[in-house]
Amino acid sequence: MAQRLPAYALFAALLSAAGLPIYIHAPKFYVDEYGVSLAALGAVLFGLRLLDVVQDPLLGRLSERLHAHRGMAVTVGAGVMAAAMLGLFAVPPPFLPIAWFALMLTLVFSGFSFLTICFYAQGVSKADSLPGRGHLSLARWRETGALLGVCVASVAPVGLGAVMGAPFAGFAAGFAVLALASVVAMAGEWRDAGLPPATGFGTVLRDPEARQLLLIALFNAAPVAVTSTLFLFYVEIALEAQGWEGPLLLLFFLSAAGAAPFWGMMAERFGGKRVLLAAMVLGILSFGGALFLGPGDVWIFAVVCVASGAVLGADLTLLPAMFATRMARISPSAAEGFGLWSFVSKFTLAFAAVALLPLLEAAGLRSGAEESPPQAVSLLIIFYAGVPCLLKVLAIGLLSRVKTTEET
Repeated sequence: MAQRLPAYALFAALLSAAGLPIYIHAPKFYVDEYGVSLAALGAVLFGLRLLDVVQDPLLGRLSERLHAHRGMAVTVGAGVMAAAMLGLFAVPPPFLPIAWFALMLTLVFSGFSFLTICFYAQGVSKADSLPGRGHLSLARWRETGALLGVCVASVAPVGLGAVMGAPFAGFAAGFAVLALASVVAMAGEWRDAGLPPATGFGTVLRDPEARQLLLIALFNAAPVAVTSTLFLFYVEIALEAQGWEGPLLLLFFLSAAGAAPFWGMMAERFGGKRVLLAAMVLGILSFGGALFLGPGDVWIFAVVCVASGAVLGADLTLLPAMFATRMARISPSAAEGFGLWSFVSKFTLAFAAVALLPLLEAAGLRSGAEESPPQAVSLLIIFYAGVPCLLKVLAIGLLSRVKTTEET
């Protein structure tokens, strides 16, 4: 394809494999393999996000400074991220496991942040060169690739466990191969598009629509953060369905990937805000059913995964496209705008970890062979299904009040 949009899908798959799946797998891996406590893991994840308060905006500024040499910078960033992933999952901790966990995740997430900022900023100029509603066209390719990457990364350790003795090491090696393929596929795309120089964070933060979209992103990403952090615990403990984690994750993310192009086409026809609001309401209706499930309800939960996964396709496709459209108007270089976007998106994952994991541990929740008391299981269900629905209601209220670029 002359527009090289499949390359954007592949690079998005790389980034997504280093995002949500790490929150799904890494905490449980370090609990099961090294006996690290949930409270300690939650504290580390939150501490890393405090680092991002400073780091992500600065990485946005660095990306803007390096725009003429972005290809080389991206190559270095991808290499750091791949090496750190191998260290996280394939190398036994050479010192205190929680400290090794913190060090490797710092490198993974720093590389992730920088590459995400570069990628989405480049996407703004790429979309402007496409015919029609370029931001939605690019978003369909980009977010579909991202969702497919999440699908593979989420279930790969489970699938590899059936054929090899070190599935997480195999996952890390596969990630390194994907990093190399993604960098090669995007070669030549990191060119300077001749955009005007960046105008700083102030331009983004002073714009009412951009501020509102960032706030909506915070509340809308939080439900995904909560469910991602607690998914494995919910399936193993609340549903008592150990061994079903991989198939259910795959079902959820495949549903999201399959639905993403549909939501993009609907948004081109009816408008992003209107379609996203409808999808968010459907999300509450579909996911709320998880509140009432218990041991043995695997097949009912599979239906919940299909329905809520399809709605996730709208969340991950339309809101970034709306923000990119606004950046094209007020800050075309976009790097600093997406530095703020990256921070908002990742902060929710860390907040979910630091707020929920210690509370569950204090309530007596136990992973593995140990049995958890009923009150801990009930709290897990409320956190997993009830809290995301409440946060989604807040996001709907905020979005309904925004006058977006497409409406002006």
